Order: sequence, then structure tokens, then C-alpha cells
Amino acid sequence: MRIIPVADPADPRLADYRDLTDVALRRVLEPEGGLYMAESSKVLARALAAGHRPRSVLTQERWLGELEPLLEGHDVPVYVVPADVAEGVTGYAVHRGVLAAMHRPEPAPVAEVLAGARLAVILEDIVDHTNVGAAFRAAAGLGADAVLVTPRCADPLYRRSVRVSMGTVFQVPWTRLPEWDGDAGARAQLHAAGFHIAALALSEDAVSLDDFAAAPPERVALLMGAEGDGLSRRALAAADSVVTIPMAGGVDSLNVASAAAVALWAVSRGQRA
Repeated sequence: MRIIPVADPADPRLADYRDLTDVALRRVLEPEGGLYMAESSKVLARALAAGHRPRSVLTQERWLGELEPLLEGHDVPVYVVPADVAEGVTGYAVHRGVLAAMHRPEPAPVAEVLAGARLAVILEDIVDHTNVGAAFRAAAGLGADAVLVTPRCADPLYRRSVRVSMGTVFQVPWTRLPEWDGDAGARAQLHAAGFHIAALALSEDAVSLDDFAAAPPERVALLMGAEGDGLSRRALAAADSVVTIPMAGGVDSLNVASAAAVALWAVSRGQRA
């Protein structure tokens, strides 16, 4: 790594951190493919372990000791700034010590992500980045082999998603699905990979999660719907079964990340049994 002290928040070398929002980072033309932000040493370590490439790092002098072993062998500029400059550039206090501008990898084919997987989570049109990050953390911690997100789902590499996930977006293989319909659509690709699509939803013909998890299919994709509206009609039509989590206390549903955690725990336990 190359340590470069910077004292001016207007320095053009800090443009990735100052000038671009998360959406703009994803769409930036140079470098090709765009960028995303990794915040904290722990998240950066998981991104590097997943093979992602840093473009630059922004930090303060007191965090250099943590960075040196992480960036060993990486010829990457590390911009060292005072705390007030870091806040002036980013617009918030950088409490976690490290921000890294990372090259965004090309999305993997669905078949590649599902190869060898037995349990997957599908996030349909989740708009809250916090929920996306929390769902990834549940997937990593409770045995999911893959996460698939629909075309309109929030970006798992958005800074808040990455932070809430504690970097687990880099641990669980994931990619974007196409639309549901058609010979090359999401339903066709999941079935080609041998997956049973289980939609988590309220329905009169739904089976209880207890019953479904008692003898689950060999390969299961748990389909989770958006906040408020739930699953779309096309998603429900694509599902092979509808599953409901038994609830108490007059509550009819859970937050999507909580529902994913409950369903993953039950189905993974059933698959192991």
C-alpha cells in the first residue's frame, strides 16, 4: 500500500469519497463496472477475502496499524486525513475508521451461484437497504448457500447494506435474477437448478412452516417479499408452494429479515435431519 497524507478536503484524489453518492458510484463509467464503498476494517477484510479489488482507501493515521496487514501485497493508495477532513469529505463522522472505494465485480450467472447450493434466499423488490443487509446477515449466519435478488431489489453493495450485513454480503454468493417469466426467466432458471420455490406469504392455501420444514425438498429457495406490499402476483404464481410462519399475539407478519431468519433456521434444520 502507498500511504499518502492529504490535508485538503477539496483534493481531487478524494473525489470517489466526496463527489459520488452510492447510486452514482454504481453507474460511474470509469472505472468500468463502477464502484462501491466498504466501511470498516472488518468489512474491507471480508471484501478482500472474497477477491474484490480496492481502488483506494481513506483513513486516519490511528487506523493504519489495522490496515497494513489487510493491504499487504495490494498496490493501492491509502489517503490519510485528519478527522475533520474525513467528515468534511464524506459529510458524516467516519467512526469506523476506514472507507475503501472498491471495484464492483461483474454479477455471476444464476446457474453458477446455485451450483452445489441446497438452500437459497430470494429477495423480491426489497427497497430498504437496511433490510437487505440484515437479510444477508441472517443468510450467512443460518446456513443459506446463496442469495438471489430481483431486478428492482435494493443494491446489496450499497454502503448501508454492506455495513448492516457486517460484510456478509461478501460471504454468501449472490446475484440478480431476471424477471420471473419466460424460458430464461427466474422461475425457469431456479427449476433448471433443481430448486423448489417456497414463497413466504399469507394465503388460505399456505402450509405451516412447521409442516414444510419437517420434510423439506432437497433444494429450497425461500422467496421473501417487499416491505408492506409483500410478494408480487408474478412471484406467487412462480412459487411451487406458499409457506406461512405461525404467529401469535395478533401479529400477522414479521420484518423481512426476521422472517428470513426464522424460515432459514427451520428449513436448514429440516434439511440436516
